[in-house]
Amino acid sequence: MSLNAFVDAFHAHRTSNPNARVQLGVPGALGELPDPSLIAADARARSARELLGQLASIPRDPLGFDEQLDLDLAKLMLEAESFDLSYELNGKSTLSQLPRAGDDIGDGIFMLSVADPRPAAERLEDITSRIERTPEYLQRLLERLERPVARWQQMDVAKVSELPTLLGSMESWAHAERWSGAERLARANAAARAALADYERRLREMPTTPDLHVGVAVAERIVALRGIEQSLDELHAMARTFLAETDRELEALRERLVDKYGLSAETTRAELHRFLNQRFRVKIPPGRLDQVLVRYRQEHARVTAFIREHDLFPIPEEQDLQILETPGFMRPSIPAGAMTPPAPFRAGTATSLIFLTLSEELLDEHTELTIPVMMIHEGVPGHHLQLATASKHPSLIRRHVMANDHAEGWTTMLEDYMLDRGYLEALADEARFCAKRELNRIGARVAIDLFFMTGERDYLDVGLGIERGQPDPFDAAGELLAVVTGFTPGRVQAELNWYSLERGYPLSYLTGNQLVARLRRDMHAARAADLSSERIDRLFFERYLRSGNMPLSFLRRVLRREGLITH
Repeated sequence: MSLNAFVDAFHAHRTSNPNARVQLGVPGALGELPDPSLIAADARARSARELLGQLASIPRDPLGFDEQLDLDLAKLMLEAESFDLSYELNGKSTLSQLPRAGDDIGDGIFMLSVADPRPAAERLEDITSRIERTPEYLQRLLERLERPVARWQQMDVAKVSELPTLLGSMESWAHAERWSGAERLARANAAARAALADYERRLREMPTTPDLHVGVAVAERIVALRGIEQSLDELHAMARTFLAETDRELEALRERLVDKYGLSAETTRAELHRFLNQRFRVKIPPGRLDQVLVRYRQEHARVTAFIREHDLFPIPEEQDLQILETPGFMRPSIPAGAMTPPAPFRAGTATSLIFLTLSEELLDEHTELTIPVMMIHEGVPGHHLQLATASKHPSLIRRHVMANDHAEGWTTMLEDYMLDRGYLEALADEARFCAKRELNRIGARVAIDLFFMTGERDYLDVGLGIERGQPDPFDAAGELLAVVTGFTPGRVQAELNWYSLERGYPLSYLTGNQLVARLRRDMHAARAADLSSERIDRLFFERYLRSGNMPLSFLRRVLRREGLITH
């Protein structure tokens, strides 16, 4: 098989799911819903394995470095997809215990409504077609499910209960546009609402299991297929070291800030954090949570101007981002904020969506100290800049890659870097204290991710002396997360929701953070003789962005090939 023929087949495989087509910006079949049946999952896994066989037949000798790297990336993605669709939980298919109606139905409809640049009539046609297919989708999903994991059942019930609101907003939009199919959409909504109510009732009535652990061997495979080369124990040790180092940094910051504000020397970190949250609370009229979004948009403009003034990062011209409140059906798995990257196969401006989960309870997490750090992480120079740049990479294969250690390592590095460069100079200690306390979550995420995957409670021991007597895995994990971060109870539970679903992703934050730091140190060591520290950083950032998406173990190969590091 030729390289070009394989790339075409790979692209066709990766875009066969209609929700993937929406996310990737690929036209065609956008009015369909994914097939949730186990038969469809088996067929997809078989297709991935067939592509792996075809990949193995491609001669490597005439290929250049980048082409061989792309094939290695494709191999990793196909192996991961095949494994994710096949491994078992509690002695049977994981998918049979995983209800995903809220995501499969809601995500595509919402993204078509807010992120698709086509005319409204074309989008409404596809949305209506999806809604018409909802009853059939739900029936197939119910046929797939057998004793779902209790937490996943609760999550899907919560998401599905919000879908009628989303459907109602589509109906209002159709009438506002005077779309000719508005009545058809209304009929589809009525049928979908009835089917959703029936699905929710039947899902609630299903017997469930509390067991979500897959064991050490499966966990090791999940981590390796994310391109992470460290063992589970090495990752756990990394978390313990990180939390100990962050603990010392937080204590030094606490002492300085207690002195600065004339507080009692006995003021705890939690008390100081509450004090700062109140002192720097965003000023909005009562009940006007939408004004928090306005403040985030102002901060995005401010940080972008600072970067341009100091020439810190290359910012492409054709990029933009929208900042939106998290829709109801997505809130159970988006604790505070999240972003949807630009569609890599859509022509024109690379546009990201940033979602913010707003409530009165969560206002303490949106302050004049935390909003700048959030925008650094999610916007420019964070996820949006990195993924908007990657979406324009000439390699089709790399535009399909989503490497979490690469993305999260980039953003967590930037939080300190921007403060070091003078952003928020007058309030650097305050912002760094809140950011470090928030960043503590990435150490806890490693421990909880490893525990949720393996069931080994020793992974929850990160050197903080927390008793591990809670029998329920979510109670035990939540206790650790609350102690480490000080998150509100609602934030803790939402964090745990997605930790339990996205196996291997939560630990990618700290893994990426530490591996990026090593790469950056190695590049400084290799180039210190001929470049200034600032110039090395600028070169490192430029190469990082230019290379596109890939696990950091692959990026090390790229930088070594270019002579920017020596090992």
